[in-house]
Amino acid sequence: MAGLSDTSVDSVPVWARVGEGLARWGVVLCLLAAWDLAARLGAFTPYLLPSPESVVARIWDDGIKGDLAINIGLTLYRALAGFFIASIVGVLIGVAMSREGVLAWFFDPIISVGFPMPKIAFLPVIVLWLGFYDAAKISMVVFDAIFPVITATILGIKSVEKELIWSARSLGSRERDIWPQVVLPAAMPQMFTGLQVALPIAMIVAVVAEMLMGGYGMGGAMVRASRQADSPGVFAGIVEIAVVGWCLVRAMAWTRRRLLSWHPEQDAHAGH
Repeated sequence: MAGLSDTSVDSVPVWARVGEGLARWGVVLCLLAAWDLAARLGAFTPYLLPSPESVVARIWDDGIKGDLAINIGLTLYRALAGFFIASIVGVLIGVAMSREGVLAWFFDPIISVGFPMPKIAFLPVIVLWLGFYDAAKISMVVFDAIFPVITATILGIKSVEKELIWSARSLGSRERDIWPQVVLPAAMPQMFTGLQVALPIAMIVAVVAEMLMGGYGMGGAMVRASRQADSPGVFAGIVEIAVVGWCLVRAMAWTRRRLLSWHPEQDAHAGH
């Protein structure tokens, strides 16, 4: 099976792969071209729409001074710390709810109410309790990112085919071994989907928290640039957040492929 997949991928001409890549990025390239054209033609003032060259120059200048590394590092620290806490706690709660009816009865109303509501409404409360420091920003990330992890874990466990459990029992597996060896591995694709949803949420909430609470970080840098009427600085922050977010999403997709290389879904992707 793997050999057939490898052959089908390798048989695709190089020009076809390049064309596919250009097609995927065509929209982004068109937007960049339109941005550059609008700036060159003077359709907007440099204050409203700085040129791409000035934005790139600003990013380069921030990189030389070290501000870029500090801001990206702080935002990533807050986003990833909150994401990992939300991932661990969310999976544990989801597994516990799936195994114990009492816990499901207790947590289900909380999740049903909390998932759809905008968690940013709790920001004033978190500021009152934890101040404007990293603990408050990371707590906001955890509060937002944990819900998709819990939900995906529950759905993943519920979707495990009963035949797998029955087969494991008929082959002599002990009850305490069925969950770690059968149920959780079978639920991992759905659980990873929840993690892939939670990661960009963590990034978004970290940036928004920095904008509202102040301090260093990509969100805080954008707010400072806006207050100083520094248009290239604001657009530089947008580009930086977009690039970092894209890298996080790609890294998570790569991790999924590596950790789920044994799952049939990878054969389906390889076939394409």
